[in-house]
Amino acid sequence: MIEERFDAIVVGAGMAGNAAALTMAKHGMKVLQLERGEYSGSKNVQGAILYADMLQKLVPDFRDHAPLERHLVEQRFWIMDDRSHVGLHYRSEDFNEELPNRYTVIRAQFDKWLSSKVREAGATVLCETTVTELVENGFGKIIGVRTDRRDGEIGADVVVLAEGVNGLLGTRAKLRERPKPNKVALAVKEMHFLPRETIEARFNLRGDEGVVIEAAGTISRGMTGMGFVYANKECISLGIGCLVADFQRTAEAPYRLLDRFKRHPSLAPLIDGSEVKEYSAHLIPEGGYKEIPRLYGDGWVVVGDAAQLNNAIHREGSNLAMTSGRIAAEAICQLKSRGVPMTAKYLALYKKTLDRSFVIKDLKKYKDMPRLMHTNSQNFFLTYPQLVSKAMQNYVRVDGTPKAEKEKLTMRSFVNARSWTGLLGDAFRIARAWR
Repeated sequence: MIEERFDAIVVGAGMAGNAAALTMAKHGMKVLQLERGEYSGSKNVQGAILYADMLQKLVPDFRDHAPLERHLVEQRFWIMDDRSHVGLHYRSEDFNEELPNRYTVIRAQFDKWLSSKVREAGATVLCETTVTELVENGFGKIIGVRTDRRDGEIGADVVVLAEGVNGLLGTRAKLRERPKPNKVALAVKEMHFLPRETIEARFNLRGDEGVVIEAAGTISRGMTGMGFVYANKECISLGIGCLVADFQRTAEAPYRLLDRFKRHPSLAPLIDGSEVKEYSAHLIPEGGYKEIPRLYGDGWVVVGDAAQLNNAIHREGSNLAMTSGRIAAEAICQLKSRGVPMTAKYLALYKKTLDRSFVIKDLKKYKDMPRLMHTNSQNFFLTYPQLVSKAMQNYVRVDGTPKAEKEKLTMRSFVNARSWTGLLGDAFRIARAWR
């Protein structure tokens, strides 16, 4: 028997869950947030990129209080083979603006801070609490949750599922299918600590300026995946992630993949002499638009990673999570003010609003990219990086060979590796998937 009741229960205290709980609490709703970790962020030891626009809608003065690391002034892209990389980078003094656009953060610290804002807004936050199942009323409507606490069942008008990509509540209740291995990536990450002045010297930074490096190529050994490096104040977050299906197919050990990435000649000097204090693994939704499950039903909505809301092409996850959590909460608040029931008929407002946002528009734009990358991983993550590296070396090496002959050798290497049909086909498929 349900003994206690709330307007809303939020399951999970990550970016999406905190955004939802904070928004509803600010609107005066009676909110309960449940988190199985010791505290919000206790399971997130990795660094991440924070997008200011999305957080500012939740906490307008966050820059005065949030545990921010560095504001990003430079983005680097590396195409890597085993001994070199071809790079593209963009750096602008415009990003040294009064209100910076992007920051690096340490999730364990940031999530804990954002959770404190949820409490200040009036929500009840219970950590070290596992939700074991959703409670139905016998007619298919979710009316609360059951936890591992002795208090038993807790009732609510609506339950917000922000339980992460591999959350079991939604799958147990048959609200969505469990993500397939070829739609989820496993990322392994480490935190390398160095003196602040050393980081700034190695990355050419001043003050609180920051840089992020995104890398692809032979580092993933032909699997669909990418590496990343974030410069924080006194540590460097680095890691690599690949599709779970590829790990299963190749039997490649994730930590060995990370170790090879760290020892690459382009990366090793940046972390030389560092002290590794943290290691973590994290699942990331990679299915894109076509894998988004049903987002609402009678008495429930799903947000963030649990809803497969991650832009793999632009490596954006936290902003989609916060935005979906906020939009879901605003829809619930609107329905609450109108006095209508939290049924699928009315909770459809959440999806309608989300569809009009950049979240769904961006995911829809790249809807064919996940499948393209996965089915052509050997070419895009192994063959082409090697060919590009050889082409660049031919271009810059001066050894007495005529330039015309070098150009012919470069073109021949591409044709021999992929054929004219293959090259044109790859270009067409990328253009079509990118439109």
